[in-house]
Amino acid sequence: MNQKAGQILLTFATNLKKLREKKGYSQRGLASHCNIDNADISRMENGLSNVTLLTLEQLAEALECDVKDFFE
Repeated sequence: MNQKAGQILLTFATNLKKLREKKGYSQRGLASHCNIDNADISRMENGLSNVTLLTLEQLAEALECDVKDFFE
């Protein structure tokens, strides 16, 4: 993975965790709301998983934010 891709994953991971905690979700709670495995949320928050566009949209909807908020 190149440095830019690594930075994008790190930014996404950090913002996902912040947004999740701000809404009061546990990893398990957010995963349940999005109908995905809670291990996937953990991998995303640790920068170990690429996210599909559909999952990104589900996360944004659950967290009541815009997709761009994960990358700013």
